[in-house]
Order: sequence, then C-alpha cells, then structure tokens
Amino acid sequence: MKIKNPKLLAFCILISQLAGVIGSLATTPAIPGWYEGLNKPFFNPPNWLFGPVWITLYTLMGISLYLVWIKNDKKGLPYAAKIFLIHLAVNSLWSVVFFGMKLLLVSFVIIIVLFFMIIYLIKIFSKIDKNAGRLLYPYLLWVSLAALLNFSIWQLN
Repeated sequence: MKIKNPKLLAFCILISQLAGVIGSLATTPAIPGWYEGLNKPFFNPPNWLFGPVWITLYTLMGISLYLVWIKNDKKGLPYAAKIFLIHLAVNSLWSVVFFGMKLLLVSFVIIIVLFFMIIYLIKIFSKIDKNAGRLLYPYLLWVSLAALLNFSIWQLN
C-alpha cells in the first residue's frame, strides 16, 4: 500500500484509537475487582490478550477509514465517515455499559447493534474500496467472540 497522505493516515488511526482510550477508561478500573470476580465461560481469552488485540483492531479500522477517505468519493465519503464515527461511539458505549455500569444484558443488546453496524460498515466501505472493507473482517470476528462472551457472562452471572 502506497501511503499518499501519512498525516491523514495517522489522523484516521488516532480517531480509531481514541475510541479504545474512551472504552479503557471504563474497562481498566473494573478488571481487578468486578470482572475478575465474574463467572466466565471456558473459552474466555486471558485478560492480557484484550489490549493487544484491540490496539491492532483499532489500527486496522483507522487504515480502513484512510483508504475510504483517500478515494475522495463525493457521494460515499461523507456518509461512510458518519457511519464510521457513529459506529465508534457505539463501540465505546459498549465498554462503558459493560464495564462501567456493569449492565450485562444492556451491553449485550449494544454489542448486537455494533455487530450489525460493522456488517453495514463493511458493506459501504467495500463499495468505495474493497480493501477497506476487508480490513474490518478481523474486527467483525472479534466482536462476534465478544458478543458470545457477553451473552455467556450474562447467563453465568
């Protein structure tokens, strides 16, 4: 991939990582006490894995946004960018509701909404740039696992 605008690429990645920072403000304090005390399913990944995975996923999301942005599609870009930003807000909201507010059922509903938003985002990004859509597949897979975890933790607790 040839980088046409490194500053724009950095900006797009920064926007995505910001969602992770917002989510971590609710997540980090809840891990040692509340989250560790929950009953979790056997397939729950170790806590140390979540940080590196999310940093990678937010980076891929930022690169995806960049690929769409540089296409400069007058019809697709503003709408696609709005959907991207709304989706990032929902992404952060999940962390606040799950870890911050400790509302397992509500967070499950939010993550299902997020799942379908990601599918839609892949669809609209792919129309503008195929690789932009493809970069979101790992994110969709991880959120699928997170939804299953959320549901399982809700059921077990």
